[in-house]
Amino acid sequence: MKKLAIYTVILAFCGSAFYAVSAAEQAAAPAEPAKQEAAKEPPVCFESRKGASEVTQREIKPGWPNVKCSPTTGAALWYGDPYEGTVPMGKMPGLEKIPEGHALIKPRSEKLALMPMCGTACHNGVGPQFNPPKLPKDKRPTPIPTMGAMVPDLANFQHGRGRIWCLDCHHTTKRNMLVDHFGDPVSFDQPQLLCGKCHGDKLRDWRDGIHGKRIGEFVSSGKKRWFTCTECHNPHNVQDGERNRGFVQLQPEPSPQLPKGMKDAKHEKLHPIPH
Repeated sequence: MKKLAIYTVILAFCGSAFYAVSAAEQAAAPAEPAKQEAAKEPPVCFESRKGASEVTQREIKPGWPNVKCSPTTGAALWYGDPYEGTVPMGKMPGLEKIPEGHALIKPRSEKLALMPMCGTACHNGVGPQFNPPKLPKDKRPTPIPTMGAMVPDLANFQHGRGRIWCLDCHHTTKRNMLVDHFGDPVSFDQPQLLCGKCHGDKLRDWRDGIHGKRIGEFVSSGKKRWFTCTECHNPHNVQDGERNRGFVQLQPEPSPQLPKGMKDAKHEKLHPIPH
């Protein structure tokens, strides 16, 4: 009888210990996904062109992200602060009527990997090769193996169909600058002053808000961030159909879900004001 009582006590003790361990594991289980979620890298999405305008998602305030990334395309869909990291665009012909500080851009020159090398290591204006500067005798396209290795897109350069080359866009002595029609240096952060030399119709449409992308206030005179030419287009691979004709074609987002009870959206084809 005593043995039976002892066995019963031991069995009860083992059962209670097993229950305690099991309960502890169940209590710890919900915390494991939370740890895994915290260990994940924050999502990175692009604003206008992959490889040129990436932005890392982070919180501006608790529960308020700086950007929302599309799970379909990886593009930026929504901004918590559309003006984050922007600076005034600067003087731009045709935009004199815009109030100062209402046209903003996000500087990209600091993100260009080759920029410091171009201006300081190779084309810094000093050294025997620059006294006097050894510049090309004409403007005909000339293969440059070093640049071809650094920028693979130049291997099949199609911009201008072979009628332009590097120094039509890049300053002759200040290689970390672009150049306008007058030969004056232009910042990489204002490429529209260069691109407008040949693409005047696109520059006009960009100024009028027909071409390009802007985010910010909806009203016409509101504060906005303007996306510049090279944020969407890669000037080194335009007109090359085997690659991407200047910018990657995006997979479209799925259409919005219709409200419950609505069969289609044909009503959107009707203009609210007859004319």
